[in-house]
Amino acid sequence: MTGPKLLAGASGYAFKEWCGSFYPDKIKSEDMLAWYAERLPTVEINNTFYRMPKPAVLENWARCTPPQFRFAIKASRRITHDARIKAEAADSVAYLYRMLGSLGDKLGAVLFQFPQWFVISKKSKAYIDEVVERLPDYRLAIEFRHKSWMEERNVEETLSFLEERDLPFVCVDMPQGFDSSLPPIAAATASDLSMIRFHGRDRDVWERKGIPASERFRYDYKRDELEEWVPKVEALAAETRETHVLMNNCYQDYAVRSARELGDLLDLELPD
Repeated sequence: MTGPKLLAGASGYAFKEWCGSFYPDKIKSEDMLAWYAERLPTVEINNTFYRMPKPAVLENWARCTPPQFRFAIKASRRITHDARIKAEAADSVAYLYRMLGSLGDKLGAVLFQFPQWFVISKKSKAYIDEVVERLPDYRLAIEFRHKSWMEERNVEETLSFLEERDLPFVCVDMPQGFDSSLPPIAAATASDLSMIRFHGRDRDVWERKGIPASERFRYDYKRDELEEWVPKVEALAAETRETHVLMNNCYQDYAVRSARELGDLLDLELPD
């Protein structure tokens, strides 16, 4: 499977730990994205979860990447994790709306990763509807972090809710057995985009307190674990115009190696 329909990349690109393996030893930070974009066709920008960049930064991202490149922009935590604070959330939505135009067609999706406390309920669904209404011109992708959304009794309700609004359900590969765990279900709920995020499978650190994120996602996928997803990814790609696969196991260069290995399994044409 080739072409722009199926894209594999990493969650983030500005990692000094990648120097000497993925990046040249002495690459400047301002040159990293252009180097990355020559070798992988999509990236998730996750520092927007903490701090919104200036429009000039987004303009530079657009300028230094090729035409078919795609960005997934992670929505501000003020919109997702502080969703109870209506005024602040509304301000963040408004700012997000103003700045994203700089990316033009390279904006693949705005990733809404909701927190564990965001359980399935009428109130939660109403909040998603409110966000969708405030961002009518952008493709939103929805990731849940509470098992209630995808428990057997609620799977059909959740997927139908997203399908009715043409919102992509973010499929996940993640540790199982926690309230924050979702099963590795591949489902296309929008016609134009499907998305999968790989978080690793280390149960021992998934909910451990006081550790950096790099330790939580310190997981080097084995080839056979990635092979499990090949038929699922191909099925999603057959149902949507674009399928974006993002590796969030961002420890050392695990994410880019996993993205390229999955690309190899899917017969994607990626530069050396």
